[in-house]
Amino acid sequence: MTNHPAVEGRDLTLAWEGNVILEGIDVSVPRGQFTAIIGPNGCGKSTLLKSFARILAPQAGQVFLHDQPIDSLAPKEVARQLAMLPQSATAPADITVEELVGRGRFPHQTFLRQWSQDDATAVAAAMQAARVEELAYRRVGELSGGQRQRVWLAMVLAQQTEVLLLDEPTTFLDIGHQYALLELVRALRRQQERTVVAVLHDLQQAVRYADHLIIMNKGAIIATGNPHDIVDAALIREVFALEAEVVRHGTEMVIVPGILAEPDISVLGTVPRVPEAHR
Repeated sequence: MTNHPAVEGRDLTLAWEGNVILEGIDVSVPRGQFTAIIGPNGCGKSTLLKSFARILAPQAGQVFLHDQPIDSLAPKEVARQLAMLPQSATAPADITVEELVGRGRFPHQTFLRQWSQDDATAVAAAMQAARVEELAYRRVGELSGGQRQRVWLAMVLAQQTEVLLLDEPTTFLDIGHQYALLELVRALRRQQERTVVAVLHDLQQAVRYADHLIIMNKGAIIATGNPHDIVDAALIREVFALEAEVVRHGTEMVIVPGILAEPDISVLGTVPRVPEAHR
């Protein structure tokens, strides 16, 4: 595997709705690794990911995909190399799950080459990996939030790109499916050497599954590197304003939050009590 980064941002300045979110940052994503972007709400994680996907154009600086300026590539060429699962994806409510997952094959089709057996095989494999085979003929509008999230993941997998960008992929998922998704991501990295970049909120999940972290706070990149090299109590305090102990046991790292003072809620006043006879 080459040492060249899969995705790189050089001197990036990014703005959203007229507000500068990130300014003059340099960042790179190692090829063939699982990178987690983590930090408090509003620090610019999703903004950075959107720039990697060419959804958000930088005000200054440039994004490179496999050493090529991403803005120099045709949209279909980008889509053959990179796929993104956004936070709030939408689809027609009456489309079936199988049809939606099949849309991930669009970058591989041409005027002369429409749907093929390769497409059908890729869709079936993606649905199996995302555990949505039993939903194949259900309408998207009938699904729960967690089911829809897994279906969107299947569509991204069907796209068969080397680089996967996942914006808060565990949103809407119950705890079991969260860990199943993260195990799947790790398998993609280990077995197929895919590059995965995911915005995560759970620091414990990030240090357990990611090979590489990009830790952000207040529009800046605070630290990057292997979780075991950069995550400690001081960093958690600085970024998350949380006292915690980092316990290391072999290759595992467990983050144990400290005991927090109980907040004073006297400002809320008292709540009227229902008389016993009415309960």
